[in-house]
Amino acid sequence: MQFLHTMLRVGNLERSLAFYQDVLGMKLLRRQDYPEGRFTLAFVGYGDESEHTVIELTHNWDTESYDLGTAFGHIAIGVENAYEACDAVRAKGGKVVREAGPMKHGTTVIAFVEDPDGYKIEFIQKGSL
Repeated sequence: MQFLHTMLRVGNLERSLAFYQDVLGMKLLRRQDYPEGRFTLAFVGYGDESEHTVIELTHNWDTESYDLGTAFGHIAIGVENAYEACDAVRAKGGKVVREAGPMKHGTTVIAFVEDPDGYKIEFIQKGSL
């Protein structure tokens, strides 16, 4: 078995693609419109889907926003330096919602940023686990 992707519903696909590509540095791997179903799927990630887990952004053409609910937590990305990663996100207009620093009751250095739809992305500094 292989973990393939996580799907997020987004209200504005172009805005979300700009965030994941321009702010987080992911690549658009594939994109497909489904006119009869009135939705588009776009897959983004840091490498080919055959070797990396990716994110599927689902845009239902007639839905501008979603309630995030309380069950979903966050997506985690390993970074070399969480402090620098936050600075880079902020410099590109992204929103840092928890500055880099040791996690509560631990030593792992983490930070949280938020995508345009309000989904949380955790940065975990490599080597601090």
